[in-house]
Amino acid sequence: MPDPLRIGLAGLGTVGVGVIRLLDTNRDLLAARAGRPIELVAVSARDRHRERRIDLSRYGWEDDMAALAQRDDVDVVVELVGGSDGPALTLARAALGAGKPLVTANKAMIAHHGLALAELAEARDVALKFEAAVAGGIPVVKGLREGTSANKLERIYGILNGTCNYILSTMEDTGADFAEVLGEAQAKGYAEADPTFDIEGIDAAHKLAILAAIGFGARIDFHAVRTTGIARVQAADIAQADTLGYVIRLIAMTDVEPDESGAPRLLQRVRPCLVPKSHPLASVDGPTNAVVAEGNFSGRLLFQGAGAGEGPTASAVVADLIDIARDEVGAPFSIPVASLARMAPAEPGHRMERTYLRFTVADRPGVLAEIAAAMRDAGVSIESLIQKARSDDGGDVLVAMVTHEGPERCVAQALALLEGSDSLTAQPLVLPILPD
Repeated sequence: MPDPLRIGLAGLGTVGVGVIRLLDTNRDLLAARAGRPIELVAVSARDRHRERRIDLSRYGWEDDMAALAQRDDVDVVVELVGGSDGPALTLARAALGAGKPLVTANKAMIAHHGLALAELAEARDVALKFEAAVAGGIPVVKGLREGTSANKLERIYGILNGTCNYILSTMEDTGADFAEVLGEAQAKGYAEADPTFDIEGIDAAHKLAILAAIGFGARIDFHAVRTTGIARVQAADIAQADTLGYVIRLIAMTDVEPDESGAPRLLQRVRPCLVPKSHPLASVDGPTNAVVAEGNFSGRLLFQGAGAGEGPTASAVVADLIDIARDEVGAPFSIPVASLARMAPAEPGHRMERTYLRFTVADRPGVLAEIAAAMRDAGVSIESLIQKARSDDGGDVLVAMVTHEGPERCVAQALALLEGSDSLTAQPLVLPILPD
């Protein structure tokens, strides 16, 4: 029997405990598929005495998690601590610096420091694996890095945050408004006590930046992701979308286009969109994730499954360990870091799209004429006026409309013309309509 692959694990939360259970439950299966046993030998966490309902006495314990990287009996380090910096980053640097492969589920760390860590892994000729960092148990990183490697990818987009998807699909099912459903999601454990990273789209932006690097051979540029969250979506918007034949989902999208000189520019956006009910993403509900990749030969590919949770995320972590046991290294972002392109952010103003607009306005004559005039002056063609309904507080009125297809900048210009108007009592909501 070949020597076992010996694991040091940092982080004993939900996913860390799930990894231990998976290694125990599927021990023989994993050994057969990996070609050698995979054994956990040492662990570390912030609180040694926390109740985890699992026997940790069989493993070595390190109070300083960075010490896992220095143990002679550890071949691979698994980081499940979280956070873009701090102990997680210290451990990652220590492991790779010591010439030991690293497996992580830490999307924030990869989005912020992935290039530097990849350079370190390449210099030491060891693996840096992060399948679990994007979309939980869905093998989308491997799918893009390997499954679509024969294709030029034209676009990558999808639903990358289960919390937002749960909130929006529950609003759709129940008719409840955002704040009520958020509270329910927190009570069920789908949303954190501080849900900012999820509902403002930051979590999805971390994941999108990683997928863009893998799919388009671009250097990660998390700070260039244009992000809009879901907190301003109301039950009335959900109802109007349904009437029109759409659902509302938080969509992360990236593609590459040439500028005037032919240089590639990278577009990365996270924003709530109206999705046609005929589109594969429309049926993705609850805390599920889904990613669509469009290749020039493969066509549209859909990756769908559980985006978080003990079992699915642990599954992705252990799948990376199997690759390492097989001595599969490979470039973390498909190609060596030195070959990744520096792509400037794309400006989307010229892009054509249809748009859903919702205005909260004073209940008085002339308001619709003012909005229509701003649209006309900016070159926006109104396809339909959806509804005029009194808002929940009984004072203002909600006016919703859909535009014909036109350049994005025209809608922005129309809103600029309306800025400061006494007729508008709240910031307009702008939701692009995703094409079929």
